[in-house]
Amino acid sequence: MAKAKTLPTNSSELDPLYPCGTVDDYAEKVISGEIIAGPHVRNACRRHRDDRLNGPDRGIHWDPEAADRVFRFFRTVLRLNGGQFEGRPFNLHDSQKFIVGSLFGWKMLESDGAMVRRFRRAYIEMGKGNGKSPLAGGIGHYAMVADGEAAAEIYAAAANKDQAFVLFRDAVAMYEQSPKLKAELTPSGGNPVWNLAYLKRRSFFRPISREGAHSGPRPYVALCDEIHEHPDGRVIEMLERGFKFRRQPLLFMITNSGSDRNSICWEEHVWACKVAAGTDTPDEDFTYVGEIVGIEGSSDRTFSYVCALDKDDDPFTDPTCWQKANPLFGVTLKHDYLAGVVAQARDIPSKRNGILRLHFCVWTEADTAWIPRPLIEKVMGDFDPYEDGAGAISAAGLDLSRAKDLTAASFVRETGVKRVVKADGTEADLPTYDLWVEAWTPRDTMDERSKTDSVPYRTWYEQGYIHAPEGGRIRYDHVAALIARLHTEFGIGVLAYDNYAYDKFADELDAYGCDVRTVAHPQGGKKRARPDADAVEAAKAAGDEPPQGLWMPGSVAALEELILEERVRIRKSPVMMAALMGVHIETDPLMGNQWFNKNKTSNRIDPAVAAAMAVGAAVEGRVERREPKYQMIIF
Repeated sequence: MAKAKTLPTNSSELDPLYPCGTVDDYAEKVISGEIIAGPHVRNACRRHRDDRLNGPDRGIHWDPEAADRVFRFFRTVLRLNGGQFEGRPFNLHDSQKFIVGSLFGWKMLESDGAMVRRFRRAYIEMGKGNGKSPLAGGIGHYAMVADGEAAAEIYAAAANKDQAFVLFRDAVAMYEQSPKLKAELTPSGGNPVWNLAYLKRRSFFRPISREGAHSGPRPYVALCDEIHEHPDGRVIEMLERGFKFRRQPLLFMITNSGSDRNSICWEEHVWACKVAAGTDTPDEDFTYVGEIVGIEGSSDRTFSYVCALDKDDDPFTDPTCWQKANPLFGVTLKHDYLAGVVAQARDIPSKRNGILRLHFCVWTEADTAWIPRPLIEKVMGDFDPYEDGAGAISAAGLDLSRAKDLTAASFVRETGVKRVVKADGTEADLPTYDLWVEAWTPRDTMDERSKTDSVPYRTWYEQGYIHAPEGGRIRYDHVAALIARLHTEFGIGVLAYDNYAYDKFADELDAYGCDVRTVAHPQGGKKRARPDADAVEAAKAAGDEPPQGLWMPGSVAALEELILEERVRIRKSPVMMAALMGVHIETDPLMGNQWFNKNKTSNRIDPAVAAAMAVGAAVEGRVERREPKYQMIIF
């Protein structure tokens, strides 16, 4: 029987001043579960162990002395700044040793026989307050003064000048705290310092941004901060173009989690997760595969350390998962602080998404949650709205799209009543509803847009959650055919529509001989439709207050109230859930009215918009936050 490989040991790597252990020790403790970590960090540690065992076969080698040199530099040269850490030596934490040791300890044999650093790219994603910026600043100082590179250009890079200075200020503060750096470096500028120079090697460390780069930089190390705030990949592209002048450059990216799945940060995040798992097609658990992925094995040049929760973790009820997103939990982040953050998320739902992103490494569908996912999940259920004997459809809402987006139609059926205790303590029997959505997208462009929108249109289509007629553009005749059929079979009380492209759609309805009653429903937040004449006359005859016309703030408030009071059952659909979780709420600063803003969301929220329109039409605008100071009639 062949003898199993065992991890080689290197006594020179063991530093008695680091009781937490070596890079190997950290990896083994994470793999065994002794150190709590999320799925991608666990995979990064498995990858490290596999490379230690099998790396030499493909030309990568572990150099513990190189890693140890960086550890000693941090401990003996660098000083921390701020609060309880002011002036203290920078003793690397276990997780930081794993990151820094991996970056400088792994070497690769190139085709000309040169042994250079293996990793040219590093993506680090972890919760706020885990020392990302000081770690980046320390790496920058080491690369400038102790790594042996002549004329090393070290950049603190960001999307704009102000953000670039955030990281660089940490590096300057580190220089000011360190007697050894004070003796060797020459600052430029006073308030603020804008450059640190190591004149002996003609090297420098300075901030850079897209607008500030007038000539092509030649970075040795580029430290990119808060990638989730970068509007595009231009800064990273600019820096990597300059790498051709260096033998072993490093792009070191640090960030919190984001919400925009059409961003450069999301692309880097996805790639880093694939690198750690060792597969181009990870499953939902990110099971470790351990293959070399990418064009010509490009994953071998990327270091990945992505903190994340496991898919079933709930940081709001289970503190044991907090460390997965916060490797310095208990050091820089105390339990009481995170407990307070969690309590705030419970008390103020609008802060929930921001807290999930910043502190628990959750990529949310939007920066600010409208209604938390658990509350929406409570009202979702499986039901067939088209079964025999189903009653009339109270109202429908129609959100017509442009050529290649989603078109959505939502339907509401009144189902009964529920006794509800109102905010003033009184009770009332209020109507309950079923709500469901139908959505359409062009089949010919579906796969291409799945990549740009970061949603699985084809999977949704194959599972029956979305319609995808052949062609490259939305065909309104398919939508009109469904409306006409449902109106014939069940009856639709009213169809609420936005003015965009409705003339073309009305022609399609006419072609099917559909005579459904329609009412205008603008989608903006400051304009109200002219009230329906029939509804006005009916209200007068009944002695009721006349309707004022549909508008989005009233309809959004109505949908919100139905969900929070659990007076609606929404048919389960990933299309609907993605839309509801992706909405961005816009608020009128004068009156406090709220509506969905399509321009500030990365997801396709058309189904949510259509749902609000249908609900608004069904309840005839009875639920509103407050009357506006100014009203505009547009229809």
